[in-house]
Amino acid sequence: MNTKLTLRLDDSLIDSAKKYAAQTGKSVSRMVANFFEIIKNEKVIKEPEVPPTVSSLRGVLKGKGVNEKDYKKFLEEKYL
Repeated sequence: MNTKLTLRLDDSLIDSAKKYAAQTGKSVSRMVANFFEIIKNEKVIKEPEVPPTVSSLRGVLKGKGVNEKDYKKFLEEKYL
């Protein structure tokens, strides 16, 4: 089923779309439909996938009073 969709766009953008459509032998509606087909098939990722091990560590130091200074001191002791 086809349904009408109204878009509000800048006049110059509409002119460019119509010129491109004429050059490619497609309608502006077909170009918009093709665009929506492409994005429909893309995977939308809100957050990068985090491995389970890393995910299990989230929040383990919350409220422990550990800060960047403590981490730097640890690294100095370990490697120097």
